[in-house]
Amino acid sequence: MLKNLLPLLSMALFSSSVFAQQQPIPLYPHGVPNSKKAPADYVEKKEGDIVSLVTDPTITPYIPEKANGTAIIIFPGGSYFNLATAHEGRAIAQEFNKIGVTAFVVKYRLPQDKIMVDKTIGPLQDAERSIQIVRQRASEWGVNPNKVGIIGFSAGGHLASTLDTHFDQVVIDNKDNINLRPDFAMLIYPVVSFGPVAHAFSRENLIGKNPTPELLELYSNEKQVTDNTPPTFLVHAADDDAVPVQNSILFYNAMLQHKVKGELHIMQAGGHGFGLNNPKTKDKWFDWAANWLTENGF
Repeated sequence: MLKNLLPLLSMALFSSSVFAQQQPIPLYPHGVPNSKKAPADYVEKKEGDIVSLVTDPTITPYIPEKANGTAIIIFPGGSYFNLATAHEGRAIAQEFNKIGVTAFVVKYRLPQDKIMVDKTIGPLQDAERSIQIVRQRASEWGVNPNKVGIIGFSAGGHLASTLDTHFDQVVIDNKDNINLRPDFAMLIYPVVSFGPVAHAFSRENLIGKNPTPELLELYSNEKQVTDNTPPTFLVHAADDDAVPVQNSILFYNAMLQHKVKGELHIMQAGGHGFGLNNPKTKDKWFDWAANWLTENGF
């Protein structure tokens, strides 16, 4: 009996020692910028691992047992309507911990006129604040401030691609001039474009039903790639019927034009929202991502 229990006990000990989740940290302990007083019925809701109606954004550190100095900030998806905090948040953080990367899951505000003065910049504020906090507290978490990356899924991929291309558009208080440019980015089945291949629900949630041409251009992030865009890794399934694969292709083509380093992996099948494990293939995009990080010195 004891002999049979030993492997299970060993696995449990390994599992608990690989990472340690810390308590969520408020992004804005002294007041959330660009906010209005939330209506009485606008209260954060959690149904299973889906979070919505966020008014107090947080960042949760996941610390590996043996940190290698690299950090990744994670933006779950959910159409800018809710957040898939488990398979596009916690599970991703734990996987990065296994390779020594310190991970941070962000519970960011979802764009909403009821609680924001300008909803179009709300998520970007939380993304910028996240990278600001990680760099400010890098020594506390064993992080190299020059190896801080971001990863986003679906609409979280749009947020990540926005930070990837709009880091000079500072929409938070940054009196200490903390560098807000990610050192690398990973976009997993991302919403990128707000043009013909847009995910209409995400676009509407962020910039409204009748956006100006200027807003459409600004948040079509394939049009915002420059020579200074960080190295970027992309994954998408060809049969994604929610967010067309052209979103990733457009972004990667823009990277090629500007000689931005990166990789684009298009899986034959898998649909949308598969998180770590695409059920249509034995290939693991996370293995490709880990190799890419190594090849690029991250």
